[in-house]
Amino acid sequence: MNARGPVFKYGDNIDTDVIIPARYLNTQSAAELASHCMEDIDKSFVARVKAGDIMVGGENFGCGSSREHAPVAIKASGISCVIAKSFARIFYRNAINIALFLVSHKKMTALPILECPAASEAIAEGDTVSIDFDTGVITDETTGQTFQAAPFPPFIQNIIAKGGLMNSLKD
Repeated sequence: MNARGPVFKYGDNIDTDVIIPARYLNTQSAAELASHCMEDIDKSFVARVKAGDIMVGGENFGCGSSREHAPVAIKASGISCVIAKSFARIFYRNAINIALFLVSHKKMTALPILECPAASEAIAEGDTVSIDFDTGVITDETTGQTFQAAPFPPFIQNIIAKGGLMNSLKD
């Protein structure tokens, strides 16, 4: 599994209220959530984001309330991976578990997230980044720098491969 795309970069402590404001939590439509993703911090995000793009954050990405809507909004907007210095624990698990989120009979797959402080610091807004999820190698194609993130542990790879937490428990 791989990803490649241009980067949207944000700072530290990007909380779930910024990712998807509470005023939009009355919908379960992934498309509707995506249409409001990041709007309180980056009004142009929705107009600029394309399928396959990469998001880079700082420390404690996804902090705040434990809403599943946040990784759903990011994934549905087209972001293929989030790289950060660190993730809030509940956001990390919600990003993996969103494969359970069903909208109009379409299953949403997990939102890949990688912790890599060096990549988070070095990668700039607009850089093109490629990611090999099997090895955890992140390459900033704009600068030529490579970074090593820890790949997902086997139990999380299993959850992703099976299409979510509940499906992984069926075996």
